[in-house]
Amino acid sequence: MSGQRGPTAADVLGRVTLVTGKEEYLSERTVAAVKGAVRAHDADSEVADALAADLTLATLGELSAPSLFSSIRCVVVRGLENLPDESVDGLVGYAQAPVDDVALVLVHGGGPKGSGVLAKLRKLSTVVEVKSEPVKPWDLPKFVVAEGRARGARIDGEAAGALVQAVGEDLRMLASAVEQLVSDFPGATIGEAQVAQYFGGRAEVKNFEIADAMLAGRRLQAMEGVRWALDSGTSPVYLLSSVAGQLRTLANYVGGNRKNINPYQLKKLPGVARGWDGESLGAAIRAVARADADLKGAASDPAYTLERLVLTITGLRR
Repeated sequence: MSGQRGPTAADVLGRVTLVTGKEEYLSERTVAAVKGAVRAHDADSEVADALAADLTLATLGELSAPSLFSSIRCVVVRGLENLPDESVDGLVGYAQAPVDDVALVLVHGGGPKGSGVLAKLRKLSTVVEVKSEPVKPWDLPKFVVAEGRARGARIDGEAAGALVQAVGEDLRMLASAVEQLVSDFPGATIGEAQVAQYFGGRAEVKNFEIADAMLAGRRLQAMEGVRWALDSGTSPVYLLSSVAGQLRTLANYVGGNRKNINPYQLKKLPGVARGWDGESLGAAIRAVARADADLKGAASDPAYTLERLVLTITGLRR
């Protein structure tokens, strides 16, 4: 996970690193960290990749055998959930006594398939499990802060929330954005100003700004934003999804369910929430559902549908 010290050769050679979970980006980063540790230990070391579906005890032996150039090897086996039943005992047997000069990485994509081999591997002292579970939406700002800390930088909480709104929930994109900010603002505390400077022009940010304007009752600003977005080629369905997302967050806030709202949004919501109650929010949700059905209909006029939605939502706010 971000913010943690990377493994050393002593952590991975003669051991098995078991990578589990559905978050592919985190899994790949763990695999890359193991490879990097082995190469740092021996620049001539070799890396072998294989699919678990093709794995037998014989092929595992070939993959882990010394080469002409180096005895140090990193073997990555992907798709552990597809390991044939007849290969389970052989793999577990190897994992009980791994070769000293080999770092074996087993990658399981998550889900119930292959749970039997996971249960056996988890019992072994030679196996270290690294979980790559998806980051909950409300924890994404923490992920951003940790990414900055891992790179020796400080990103404040509000800036982290703004970056999530700007870039979205894809971890790879968020990590790349953090890397860019840290590179361009070395030694500085990164705040909302720096995030806005680099990502304020993105269509995604405009979508959130349009949604905020609607819910805050700023009719003219919202109408101008919708027209700008459509003229700029923004997908009307994507724009509507931003409105729906902001509306759900507002409904949770007004209903007292604030546990999963990130700090950046919590700062803005008290002002927006004034003028909304359960009845008006229910009407707004129905209006968004109607707009969604209209946009997905063959005869829909996106501009008319979204402009009507602006008039409806800004009219509902008291």
